Amino acid sequence: MSFDLLGLLASFTFPTSPELVEAIPVILALIVIEGLLSVDNALAIAAMANHLPGRQKYLALKYGIIGAYFFRGLCLAFAAWIIENPWLKICGSAYLIYLMCEHFTGGGDENNDGQADSPNQRGFWSTILAIEVMDLSLSVDNVVAAVAMSPKLWVVCVGVFIGILALRFVAGACIKLLERFPILADTAFVLIGYVGGILLYELLSNPASGFQVFPGPVHVTAGQKFIGIVIIIALSILYSKSDAIQKALSPMLKLSLAPMRVVAIVVGLILKVLVLPFKLVFKAFKPKVAGSNPEIS
Repeated sequence: MSFDLLGLLASFTFPTSPELVEAIPVILALIVIEGLLSVDNALAIAAMANHLPGRQKYLALKYGIIGAYFFRGLCLAFAAWIIENPWLKICGSAYLIYLMCEHFTGGGDENNDGQADSPNQRGFWSTILAIEVMDLSLSVDNVVAAVAMSPKLWVVCVGVFIGILALRFVAGACIKLLERFPILADTAFVLIGYVGGILLYELLSNPASGFQVFPGPVHVTAGQKFIGIVIIIALSILYSKSDAIQKALSPMLKLSLAPMRVVAIVVGLILKVLVLPFKLVFKAFKPKVAGSNPEIS
């Protein structure tokens, strides 16, 4: 479906009463979809910020929510371009899978010390950056799905931005859930990888993407994704409460670490190469103040 933002803006007129009535079911559907899919986004933001001390944790949560709004707006502006370039969605899905793998294996080396990073090693600003890139990756999938439901810009904007208001309330609750069920900190990264894996499989099974590997096309609906999210969360809590299940699954989980470590190292190296020019520019213009602390106080 073509989605010409400039054309829509140029021809924009306030909707008439019949158009409003016709748009209400679509807007409600978008709100429900965004609300359901905000669970993984909110839990992931909370988990990625959870290792930070008190005030920084809630600042990271706030910035993550602001980023979710910003990147959904950005993806709306470039929706047609994103749809026409499936490799962008492939990059986004690969990054989500990388986040999961890096968390469980420490395969990345963001501080360039030659050692694998601890999952909780990121400082405040590097945590913010990781959250924002995750927001961007998740926004690509959500906005493309929203555009597929309506070609009208105002309908998509209303549905998407009202829908992710749920993110603000769900994210705050997720911090409390993490305190009650610490296993959910790991579960959040499983959910990130789950969403990334679904997006990648859909793209690699779609002949129109130009990257078809699997027979298809395959499409997973928002309802099916949400059911998967609920099942993963329930199984994680059950896993944390049962020694027998932990013992039974331990060999399989250990075997999964090897391929995840490969993904974390390979994608981590690619990311380091991509961000190196920006780091060099930042370092060149960064003011040198003796005894300064690069992290927020």
